[in-house]
Amino acid sequence: MYGRLLGAPGVKGFVIAGFVGRMPMSMLGIGIVLLISALTGSYATAGAVSATVSVAFAVAAPLSGRLVDRFGQATVLIPFVFLHGAALAGLMLCAHAGLPTWTLYVTGAATGACATSLGSMVRARWSHLLQGSSDLHTAFSFESVADEVIFVAGPAFVSALATLINPYAGLIVALVCTLTGTLAFALQTKTQPPAVRHREHRGSPIAIPGVALLSAVFFAMGGVFGSIDTITVAFAEEHGNRTAAGLLLAAIACGSATSGLWYGARHWRVSLRVRFVTGLCLFVVGFTPVALMGAIPVMAIALFFAGLAISPTLITGFSLIERLVPAAQLTEGMAWISTSIGFGVAVGAWAGGRLTDLYGASNAYGFSVASALLAAVIGVTGSAWLRTSVAGQRS
Repeated sequence: MYGRLLGAPGVKGFVIAGFVGRMPMSMLGIGIVLLISALTGSYATAGAVSATVSVAFAVAAPLSGRLVDRFGQATVLIPFVFLHGAALAGLMLCAHAGLPTWTLYVTGAATGACATSLGSMVRARWSHLLQGSSDLHTAFSFESVADEVIFVAGPAFVSALATLINPYAGLIVALVCTLTGTLAFALQTKTQPPAVRHREHRGSPIAIPGVALLSAVFFAMGGVFGSIDTITVAFAEEHGNRTAAGLLLAAIACGSATSGLWYGARHWRVSLRVRFVTGLCLFVVGFTPVALMGAIPVMAIALFFAGLAISPTLITGFSLIERLVPAAQLTEGMAWISTSIGFGVAVGAWAGGRLTDLYGASNAYGFSVASALLAAVIGVTGSAWLRTSVAGQRS
């Protein structure tokens, strides 16, 4: 099934370019932390600059998505990727020259604001090429698995480059991947969705009740992702094996990738709304045992099973967005999901670190479980908006 999708004309090109171009989304944050902490000796400054980049991206992503819907992917991506590259290069130069700290925040904000949600644009291409086809479900599943691979490989790769070569190496490779991947993606104009200069629907997709609901759900899920990353590093350190943190985080990503491949290979007769609500409930059930584990081996098993509900829930969420949002606003609509997750990750990382310092890693996992429960409560109580909205849009 996946082979049939990738065999379609023009698909392999934008899939490979999109993969390379969005590899840096998992490399940028940790690369900035490694560079600035190495040059300044301050993890607080490094973390703050990295957070500035993330917040700037979260704020700007829906705006760049709106520009893409109106003017086309190539028209927006090409200038934005050069601006992003210049800002990131400026950040490295400011850090290298020892310029005042405020210059790091300014260049960091510019780096995040000029980054684009390439994953949303890849999914928008799939939606354009497969509109009305059941294969779109499989395509979204494939992209979710690709995201998991990126989030497993990216941090490990950039950490190795920064520690084994020099502190700049990870960010330089991230910059090269961004430029080459995004430009190659943008230049493949035959598969891009058509621009809609004059659209019937005014306003932002976030005003659609179902989109607002999904954004709230994914904000809470982002809190889980951000807190799990931070707390798991501390958990491994508390148990005397800090290097095991990478394996523990890989376990949750492997669980998500495994379920994503299985979920995408099946044709479902159950409605998207029911699948989404079920996924959220399983999300809570899967993460609850994590707060009870007291050793690294059993924690790895618990995290693998916790990850099983992630990809199916994300895949169904993007499928719902594709149904809820008018075609002329699809990229912006999907960007709202990326924005919501990004804000949630930022809050979760902060809360996870704070609670770990106060109560220890094992107790801090309670925040992750509470965030998962919040996502499920929001999704279940507001699910009628998804049913009503989907019925009113194309199906």
